[in-house]
Amino acid sequence: MTETLLLSVLIIAIAIALLCVKLLFKKGGEFSSQHIHDSKTMKERGIHCVMEQDREARSKGKAF
Repeated sequence: MTETLLLSVLIIAIAIALLCVKLLFKKGGEFSSQHIHDSKTMKERGIHCVMEQDREARSKGKAF
């Protein structure tokens, strides 16, 4: 039981350390935004977040 707990904690610690590599070692490092409206590719495809789509539909009178 103790071995399993220690192994689990070690795996979680390694995962957190690997996630933080960019933050720790890159000057001005930060996580990139995961929001749809910040994605260049999504904008090129014409995909918006659901709030923007809802606002757009309401302004056109097509929200049901």
